[in-house]
Amino acid sequence: MAIKNIKIAWSRSSPCLQGLSQGILCINVYFWMDTMRHFLFRTFLLPIMALFATTTPASGASFVIYYSDQAPVTHFEPFDLIVFDTLYHPPLERLKERGKTILGYLSLGEVENHRHHFADAKGQDLLFFENEDWPGSFFVDCRNPLWTKMVIEILIPDILQQGFHGLFIDTMDNPGYLEDLDPKKYQGMRLGGINLIKAIRRHYPDIPIMINRGFDLLDHLIYDVDSILAESTRSTIDPKTQTAILTPDADYEAITTQLRRYKEIRPHIGLYSIDYWDPADLKGRANIYRQQREHGFIPYVATQKLDQVIFENKP
Repeated sequence: MAIKNIKIAWSRSSPCLQGLSQGILCINVYFWMDTMRHFLFRTFLLPIMALFATTTPASGASFVIYYSDQAPVTHFEPFDLIVFDTLYHPPLERLKERGKTILGYLSLGEVENHRHHFADAKGQDLLFFENEDWPGSFFVDCRNPLWTKMVIEILIPDILQQGFHGLFIDTMDNPGYLEDLDPKKYQGMRLGGINLIKAIRRHYPDIPIMINRGFDLLDHLIYDVDSILAESTRSTIDPKTQTAILTPDADYEAITTQLRRYKEIRPHIGLYSIDYWDPADLKGRANIYRQQREHGFIPYVATQKLDQVIFENKP
């Protein structure tokens, strides 16, 4: 919906509009140019870029996700890319002076009740039911244009004005989960999630965007995000024991195969992974780091709360 509105508005402001028929002609020309751009990119540029592609991450590349404000700035020196919560975090400017790229957390599939925009989202009837796995966090109707408007006009400007370079988009597994839960009630949730991220990219073409998971949407978003985070692909938290366990090999291979395909299509897309494991088990952590690097990821292994900076301790 949003892309149609943008393109029609563009044609109306163009001097070539002399009545409805010429306006339609402008739109058609725009679509033709857009189609040709993608054709040329896929036909000529991608094969050249693929020559320089690699299945392993850049040597020394590292990243961290940290949702607190207690760690000193010096703790982040080993990391090239940093993800912070936008409500509480260490000083951004000192890290930016050190050349770090810093992304701000943005949940698009849920809203937590302690977020500043929770009351507005609830008042505009954008929220569904509470996520029983995360008390206080409510599923969002990604199909609603009011949610897109809030994200683009309020939430993202606030993040960028704080000094973040770009966005870390979370909870994008939710649209597919809801649509599978009740296909009739939540019909179009996947498409709504896809359109939302595409709208973000159109309005903010130059900022770095990392998406966490959302594997059932990624086929449509490969050119709209700069990097993909594969959370809990090699290890996860057992909901019964609340301890870290390895994921089934078949599940791991399915996801890594999917993401390697994206790397072949778009060689410069960043592939990152985060897994949860006992910090005291150095051997287990080292094994996860090794496997993730072998599959082409820039890895990080942490605790589930993400309120500590966990360094890679090699046994």
